[in-house]
Amino acid sequence: MSEDEAEISRVTRSKVEAKASYNIMSKWYDMVAGFAEKKCRNTGLQKLSAKEGEVVLDIGFGTGHSILALAQSVGNSGKVYGIDISEGMCNIAQSRVRAAELSDRVALKCGDAAKPHFEANFFFSVFMSFTLELFDTPEIPIVLHECQRVLRRGGRICIVAMSKEGKANVMMNLYEWIHAKLPKYVDCRPIFVQESLEDVGFQIVDVTKMSMVRLPVEIVVAKHVLPE
Repeated sequence: MSEDEAEISRVTRSKVEAKASYNIMSKWYDMVAGFAEKKCRNTGLQKLSAKEGEVVLDIGFGTGHSILALAQSVGNSGKVYGIDISEGMCNIAQSRVRAAELSDRVALKCGDAAKPHFEANFFFSVFMSFTLELFDTPEIPIVLHECQRVLRRGGRICIVAMSKEGKANVMMNLYEWIHAKLPKYVDCRPIFVQESLEDVGFQIVDVTKMSMVRLPVEIVVAKHVLPE
């Protein structure tokens, strides 16, 4: 474990606890976290720049806003797949997809992104917004290796996540204190996004730094380049 990894807070709640928590939160998630995340998520979608006809995977799609945006981008000839651990989130996202009449180009499933069970070399790109930081530190490279496995050579990944880079401010210190005290409810924490991607062999293409309610956010686009 590197010095940087040692500084990242651990995620101590179980997957069962996470599923139960997000099932409850799904009913009011958009009213609380959804608005705060919107600007960073939309910037990530622009950076990923999904194209007509592409097949895209959205990991941790939540209430489905990114799913709709990606479905519009890939058009009738493309397809968007999504995986999320919460049945509550899946149900809300599925309702949103049906209302937008986009069911023919979207396939959602409830499951664990550390074991996604998608075909290898299948996706043109992967999108992940405020999701990677929900995994415990040892599981982050596992999730990213799975992203590599399902991506085509040269495929793109865009991760939007709370960032540990730079000097911590008062809000960040407060947030991490709450995370330590209430790990079942405040289960995400800032991570080293760019470094995590580089550590598993992704080639960094673009890094954008933003903030969300004074919490630093990294938006990192990288390419899957197989060794020669």
